[in-house]
Amino acid sequence: MSPHNTTQETKIEKDRFIREPECAHTSTLSRQRRWLLEKEGKFPKRIHIGDRTVVWRLSEVMAWIDEVSADRNSEV
Repeated sequence: MSPHNTTQETKIEKDRFIREPECAHTSTLSRQRRWLLEKEGKFPKRIHIGDRTVVWRLSEVMAWIDEVSADRNSEV
């Protein structure tokens, strides 16, 4: 497998949609806390894909985690 394929596969993996259980597990935040942060513009917005179905982009959640980690490291 060439390095190009690995990079493209990684990008596709991070750009996939995740549903509630995986978003909770990845972010370590409760549904209510994520909703409050989303309202304040501090967490990625959910994407409605059905009447009662919402998802998040994994890449956006991972970027949020990186941002929170960077903020924490800059305080030290």
